[in-house]
Amino acid sequence: MMRGQKPKTLIVEDSISFRQLLKEALLSRFPMMEVLEAGDGAEALKRVKAFSPDLAIIDIQLPRENGLDLTKILKAEYPNLKVIVLTIHDAPEYREAAYQSQANYFISKGSSTKEEILVLIQSALSRT
Repeated sequence: MMRGQKPKTLIVEDSISFRQLLKEALLSRFPMMEVLEAGDGAEALKRVKAFSPDLAIIDIQLPRENGLDLTKILKAEYPNLKVIVLTIHDAPEYREAAYQSQANYFISKGSSTKEEILVLIQSALSRT
């Protein structure tokens, strides 16, 4: 992300309520951020192509595909895109699978606080 540009973030999450909570938290912390949403992988691919986000926050469990496969596809096509994999499952095998899929970061929905998630997002954006 170049200085002076608004950071762009794509949230890929099938839970509309969680997606909305995350979007509100992002806009509260980063008022200049552009946030786009997708409910599944196909929609996410279209949004990335049209929107060119700096960061994608991707849930592992999505309808019709999983977020790890989507992460692999996105990182292969857009290597500069920062990806945070998000899941309710805080098991070591999920964390390992996320990193094997080329995710830059891993967040557990269950054990991470809102503040921890926002700090991680800020860190990811500062490295773009």
